[in-house]
Amino acid sequence: MKPKLKICGIKVNPEEVASLQPDYMGYIFFDGSPRNYDLDTPKPIEKIKKVGVFVNSSALKILDKVQQFDLDVVQLHGEESVDFCKKLSAVIKENSAQLPKKKIEIWKVFSIADSFDFSTITCYEELVDKFLFDTKGPEKGGNGYAFDWKILNEYSSKKPFILSGGIGLEGIEQLRQILKTDLPIYAIDVNSRFESKPGLKEIPKLKQFIDQLYAEH
Repeated sequence: MKPKLKICGIKVNPEEVASLQPDYMGYIFFDGSPRNYDLDTPKPIEKIKKVGVFVNSSALKILDKVQQFDLDVVQLHGEESVDFCKKLSAVIKENSAQLPKKKIEIWKVFSIADSFDFSTITCYEELVDKFLFDTKGPEKGGNGYAFDWKILNEYSSKKPFILSGGIGLEGIEQLRQILKTDLPIYAIDVNSRFESKPGLKEIPKLKQFIDQLYAEH
């Protein structure tokens, strides 16, 4: 199945990124990130869904950003607990009448280093819509290097996930190979490997990546 594409860390040139028509554009709402989105609300872009990336934020702050930015997806990139995910879902449901979108998805991020125990995340399966697997590093995303994808062979859940972490042009063949497996990869998430500086995306490189990614799909 053709994977969807998320371009994350949007900040400097969102209109140019939107011209590539990715499925998702990610906006980071975290003061500790060089890609923290503290600009005006972006204009609505037809057919492109907006993902808000949060790191250990309060449920009310997330709700505020969902309303302000008309978000389609909340991506939890911190150490958010099962109880927090329950609370966030309840807060969104309680305020659904004030939200532009009828359905707000919740994605939970898990960072992977040399190994990972996938049994530790089964408690989240009924609470979130998708998982996102990123590289464990000094930064909360945007570290620029990939984890060992062989670890994903131990993933036995049917829950769809987004593959992230240091994905760039040089890894396109490896990416094609993992997409041929039975893993439930819903989307590919790219960020820092397609930047000239944090938040400024290199459009020609992104276009080349998109052309190569979908060449066999």
